[in-house]
Amino acid sequence: MKRVVITGGTGFIGSHLCHALMTCGCEVVCIDNNYTGRLENVADLMDNPHFQFILHDVCVPLNVDGPVDEIYNLACPASPVAYQGKHAIETTKTCVLGAINMLELAKAKGATILQSSTSEVYGEPLVHPQTETYRGNVNPIGIRSCYDEGKRCAESLFFDYARQEGVAIKVIRIFNTYGPNMDPKDGRVISNFIYQALQGKDITIYGDGTQTRSFCYVDDLVRGIQAMMQSDRDFFGPVNLGNPNEFTMNELAEQVLHKIGGTSKMTYLPLPADDPTQRRPDITLAKTKLGFDPKISLNEGLDKTIPYFEKMLGL
Repeated sequence: MKRVVITGGTGFIGSHLCHALMTCGCEVVCIDNNYTGRLENVADLMDNPHFQFILHDVCVPLNVDGPVDEIYNLACPASPVAYQGKHAIETTKTCVLGAINMLELAKAKGATILQSSTSEVYGEPLVHPQTETYRGNVNPIGIRSCYDEGKRCAESLFFDYARQEGVAIKVIRIFNTYGPNMDPKDGRVISNFIYQALQGKDITIYGDGTQTRSFCYVDDLVRGIQAMMQSDRDFFGPVNLGNPNEFTMNELAEQVLHKIGGTSKMTYLPLPADDPTQRRPDITLAKTKLGFDPKISLNEGLDKTIPYFEKMLGL
């Protein structure tokens, strides 16, 4: 039985990955400090003898007893609410110290380690759609830079450990992802829009609503993550994982309002500093190397996601 470690395992994406790997017959060690993750996301796994939860902050070195075949490093606040402001320093530490500590664990165990990087490494892109060869346009001192630059530094560390220490690495760049297990108050656009509409509140759009994002349903993303880990050893990445279908914020808001109904209206506020105006992945590399091709449309994905938020609100 393959034994895997997932940091950030109680978070939105991490919890889905825990379930997917358990279904595949793996033994899973889930590591999280529950800063943005929630134990409820993996509550159904707690009594499984092949699942172990360890409460731990990856900024502190960690040794895992026994063999480890694979490590998925997903630990990091990924929402603007969590990483801006008073938690910026902790976010940088999680990105950088967490990467070092997990790379050291991979080195000690002879494990393959996957880094969940982000489309935010591209910043406010001057190339559209974004390919992996584009080096980005990032503000290194802005309010989002703790996350953007933290993830860029983590990528650098991964490739240095591969070159210098011989660690087997995989690097993915995740674009906007959504689905059940999201935190309703995490500040991400889909959770914001659904949560507001279900409560009959006006939907808050920052900027004029013409800025774009590409939304990948979490099940598609998890399949891409698993495919990357199982890819040829000499394929390190980085590789974009996301859904290339692009929508404006106005289009997204209209879809949410159409599905939920009610009296909510769209209201507009100024665009936050350094918030990218365009985001769409070029997934040619992922298609070629991983056979990655997202199947779940935004329309279908919203139908799968809205009931989760209704349950959260007791509706």
